[in-house]
Amino acid sequence: MFLSIFDVFKIGIGPSSSHTMGPMTAANRFLDELKSGDWPRAARARPAALTASLHGSLAFTGIGHGTGRAVILGLCGENPRQIDPDAMDAKIAAVEATGMVHPPGHDAYRFLPTRDLVFDKRNPLPGHPNGLQFTALDTDGQLLLRRIYYSIGGGFVVTDAELDAVKGASPAQADVPYPFAHAKDMLAMAAASGLSIAAMKRANEEASRSRKTLDDGIDEIWSVMATCIDRGLEQSGIMPGGLNVKRRAKAIVAQLDAQWQRNEITPLMANDWLSVYAMAVNEENAAGGRVVTAPTNGAAGVIPAVLRYFIKFDARANTSTIRDYLLTAAAIGGIIKHNASISGAEVGCQGEVGSASAMAAAGLCAVMGGTPTQVENAAEIALEHHLGMTCDPVAGLVQIPCIERNAFGAVKAVTAASLALKGDGTHAVPLDACIETMRQTGMDMSERYKETSLAGLAVNVVAC
Repeated sequence: MFLSIFDVFKIGIGPSSSHTMGPMTAANRFLDELKSGDWPRAARARPAALTASLHGSLAFTGIGHGTGRAVILGLCGENPRQIDPDAMDAKIAAVEATGMVHPPGHDAYRFLPTRDLVFDKRNPLPGHPNGLQFTALDTDGQLLLRRIYYSIGGGFVVTDAELDAVKGASPAQADVPYPFAHAKDMLAMAAASGLSIAAMKRANEEASRSRKTLDDGIDEIWSVMATCIDRGLEQSGIMPGGLNVKRRAKAIVAQLDAQWQRNEITPLMANDWLSVYAMAVNEENAAGGRVVTAPTNGAAGVIPAVLRYFIKFDARANTSTIRDYLLTAAAIGGIIKHNASISGAEVGCQGEVGSASAMAAAGLCAVMGGTPTQVENAAEIALEHHLGMTCDPVAGLVQIPCIERNAFGAVKAVTAASLALKGDGTHAVPLDACIETMRQTGMDMSERYKETSLAGLAVNVVAC
């Protein structure tokens, strides 16, 4: 198994990679299997109706995360990368009015969301906290096909069988020149080859695609990230969901721009720019805009904020360093996902914002001249200081505390990179040990604090 940079960074829509993009993708996969006809069925049976059920965290926070909407859109044939966010409401309204979905290349299927879409909070599926099930029925209501999928974070979707394969696979099995499965392997390969982490990641990517294809894809990722920041800095008003949370990025950046034009330097300026870039992305995500999972939607602001900050304040920023930043970040993200999790429903927000902060710290350290050991140290510092962070979104929305949490993740990433660059790379806690600690902490964490909105801020803010 090899996690490409395009697996770690996916272009999609908000508010959640696991609860919005994943379910939409799962619905696409179910439709693809129906259309293929490659499944057991009676001789003349024709699918006439569809049903879907959401389980675990998807059931508990699915309404706030737009999971039901994502399933409806997915069964209409829409996919996260290409869907027009401005057209979603009309499509959903049409399904609700007619009780039918019309995916391209299929006959119409009966699907009435109020009856055929179930938020099942009582029966979790065994493979992962983010489980969902689809069924196809014939005209007599007889079952033709049932499939279970798991949305395992970052927009990744797997079946039962694929989940077992993912858990057992290793990057070492991939046909790439530098198949590092752990940070220890990565550092050993860097020392033996004399290459940077970005260069090794690039060599792995170019084993299956041309350099131009790779660079064009990386440039597109950054373009979408940068556009998301810019749009977030221009929007104002109240975000959807009922919490009446105001967008703040536009007002903050107006103050910062005024200070910038006056050449007014304050001790808070660095943190302010980092924070506003991160908040701009996550306000866009909360509003259902186009974002890049980095490595998830809930943590989508950290990596682009740190990169935009580097571009604004460091003369070394150019196309090459932007690509190296994202390649390095993706290398660290792949190690974390392989050995622990990036899913808030599985390990809490330490797996989302914590992973994003580690990835951003590594990328920044690399483009500022850090050695591979310093880069690994930067990632470890950032991740270590997110250990134990719960995922307790108020009302199941990716707003409180998620938006500000991205700002703090960005600040921690820059601090971690700075500390690592001031040292020689030697440190007491290896990144691999920190990742394993995160995994164990997540397994020990109560389910009430893992994207179910059953405890923490999700309960106490409402109670107040």
